[in-house]
Amino acid sequence: MNPDNGRVDADPSMRWNGWGDPAKAKDLPLPVRALLPMLLGRVRRPEPAATLAEVQLAPSRLSDEDHAALSAAVGPAHVDDTAEARIRHAGGRSTADLLRRRETRQDAPDAVVSPADHDEVRACLDVAVARGIAVIPFGGGTSVVGALDPQRGAHHAVVSLDLRRLSGVVRLDEISGEAVLAAGTTGPEAEALLSAHGFELGHYPQSFRYATIGGFAAARSSGQNSAGNGRFDSMVTGIRVATPTGDIELGRSPGSAAGPDLIRVFLGSEGIFGVITEVRVRVHPIPRERVFESWSFPDFASGAEGLRRVAQQGNGPTVIRLSDEAETAVSLAQVGKIGKALSKGASVVTVYEGDGIAERRARTSAQLAAAGGISAGEGAAEDWLKGRFDGPYLRDSLLDAGVFCETLETATTWSNLQRLRSAVEAALKDGFADAGAKSYVMCHVSHIYPTGASLYFTVLAGIRSDPLGVWEPVKSRVNDAIIASGGTISHHHAVGRDHAPWLREEIGETGIRILAAIKRELDPVGVLNPGAVIPIERSR
Repeated sequence: MNPDNGRVDADPSMRWNGWGDPAKAKDLPLPVRALLPMLLGRVRRPEPAATLAEVQLAPSRLSDEDHAALSAAVGPAHVDDTAEARIRHAGGRSTADLLRRRETRQDAPDAVVSPADHDEVRACLDVAVARGIAVIPFGGGTSVVGALDPQRGAHHAVVSLDLRRLSGVVRLDEISGEAVLAAGTTGPEAEALLSAHGFELGHYPQSFRYATIGGFAAARSSGQNSAGNGRFDSMVTGIRVATPTGDIELGRSPGSAAGPDLIRVFLGSEGIFGVITEVRVRVHPIPRERVFESWSFPDFASGAEGLRRVAQQGNGPTVIRLSDEAETAVSLAQVGKIGKALSKGASVVTVYEGDGIAERRARTSAQLAAAGGISAGEGAAEDWLKGRFDGPYLRDSLLDAGVFCETLETATTWSNLQRLRSAVEAALKDGFADAGAKSYVMCHVSHIYPTGASLYFTVLAGIRSDPLGVWEPVKSRVNDAIIASGGTISHHHAVGRDHAPWLREEIGETGIRILAAIKRELDPVGVLNPGAVIPIERSR
């Protein structure tokens, strides 16, 4: 039985102006509410957010002829231009997205089009090219980098191409350990279907309950089990894509050296080259055992040293995460341990699944102890697992209370980790300070590799007015600091529109020319996700 079944069931009806199941929205925990004034000072509660009925949209720009052509492609019942459908597809789930969802006037796609299979996706693209309609591929709606913004580009209208009707296991090869999944299959749906045959994919990003297989591929997702199972792109063995100039199916056999690996062109492409309709992935038997252990460290530096040792030794935990002193304090405060929250120290959670757990745990424990770690039992790691998909609900509660809360991530080598962390933390704190806002910055290492690791930051700020106006220059300052300090502009959140202006500085002018050339070949009139990934010039 899948160990997450019963706890992470799929729910297609995400809250329209927040995260997840509306029934799970809750007020801030009292211990966190008590801690906030100590961290941020007095925070002004924001004006009430607009209700769904109060949101005003411009009329759809689709003509009757446009509507008829799209209806012919997918059926009239699957072209929805109602205000609610358009609002629900008006963007992703970054804090900036959610702040815009609170406003009365909003931008939205001109309709939501829901194809049922690969051929209907291809038919929609044919209509879009012929009629000058931009297309935004839409899976679970969990992007946090502006990849779902309803941008028309040079076209007269834009539609959201909702892929969730493309759902299910297309085929399962139990002998080879591969499954072909339709792109609109959500994480919980995939695990439930595979578990019926004794298999799992084992990819658990925080967006797991809502994100889709196609979205995992398009954003090069990295799940919380990456230490044991690898990133999603390492799981992909084949892919099927519909592009405006033709279809492509890749991944004939493992280990092929038949030219450059074109699968990688579409992994991380965020819908700018084509629409992913099927993904073939590695699957493995469901682990029969799970063991937890948490650790405490004197500080972040010693914890990072422990993780480096574990990563370079290999064959360690399925999950390993390091929280810095600030994040550890807030985690303790959430469970009412205010006294411990005010003390210093970093923390690590480890989770072991599969075979050889005793040996892997002993090897890992030796390395963590050698770096200064002290075992703290199972409790904290078990608590983390129980709530690992619920962090965004806390963000909604903070926004409701007038506290700005946003996340960002990057990655670098072990030798550069401390420098990058310091640079990002300084950019955040100094940026908010310049705007007259107190801030609190937390950081954790979410994914490790033999040569380096990712850094995931959460920032709280007491912004008195215009939070979007304050955040945009702070975010720009942080991105500049990441590039200047040798980090990547994205480890697993992808590029979208928010990070596109910095991509040239990471991959160089030749890299941008390669991406632009692929775009021109596959999408010559630019209907797919205008403005995402490939940067335009920005003022400095």
